[in-house]
Amino acid sequence: MITIKSKREIELLEKAGHIVYLTHKYLEPLVKPGISTEELNRLGEEFIISQGATPSFKGYEGFPYALCISVNDEVVHGFPSKRKLKDGDIVSIDIGACYKGYHGDSAWSYKVGGITDEDKYLLEHTEKALYEGIKQVKPGNHIGDISNAIEVYATKHNLGIVKELVGHGVGTTVHEDPEVPNYGIAGKGPRLREGMVIAIEPMLTLGSPDIYVDSNDWTVITDDGSRSAHYEHTVAVTSDGVKILTGDDKYGER
Repeated sequence: MITIKSKREIELLEKAGHIVYLTHKYLEPLVKPGISTEELNRLGEEFIISQGATPSFKGYEGFPYALCISVNDEVVHGFPSKRKLKDGDIVSIDIGACYKGYHGDSAWSYKVGGITDEDKYLLEHTEKALYEGIKQVKPGNHIGDISNAIEVYATKHNLGIVKELVGHGVGTTVHEDPEVPNYGIAGKGPRLREGMVIAIEPMLTLGSPDIYVDSNDWTVITDDGSRSAHYEHTVAVTSDGVKILTGDDKYGER
């Protein structure tokens, strides 16, 4: 069931989203060769708690960590470990924070040291695909308008769309209805209404979009070993368009 949030609920979701944004900004300068994903997870969890929130993902359906940290060919749900990042890696950090019972959810992909032009292309255009989707958020449009905008942009830039993984509603649980696929038909799907809150999150690859799940039953990896990027914002449908809840206070920029 799709829920419509009240003004007070939107305020709490925005606070949760801002904590997620601050956590990303705290971790971003620490993403460099030599740091372990385990250390990033620890620091991220400590920061979330310092802001009066709790990590949304820890314990969610049995997920054992505060953050999802996915490296190179890992698409999503990477397990933090003693693995140290090295020059040339790309890493996606997915962060959720729960504040007074309401959640924020945002993922961002980062370069580690110097990366190839091909990987820069992947990061640039996956991020732009996210904003193409966000442009379609306004009352009266449909989920399919978001999905189609992402698909058209990704296809134009020859990036693989991981179709098994989707965005979602956000509220008192971190994953709610509706699903927000990264492909679809414009004008189809649930109609957007003021007060809806959704996470839009393109997950794109440089090669085949085919995936498999690691033996840990969580981490999703590209079949062909190609690199993947993941960008996500939680947004609210407003009377005149959209408000990004997991970005900068004023503009939602990174």
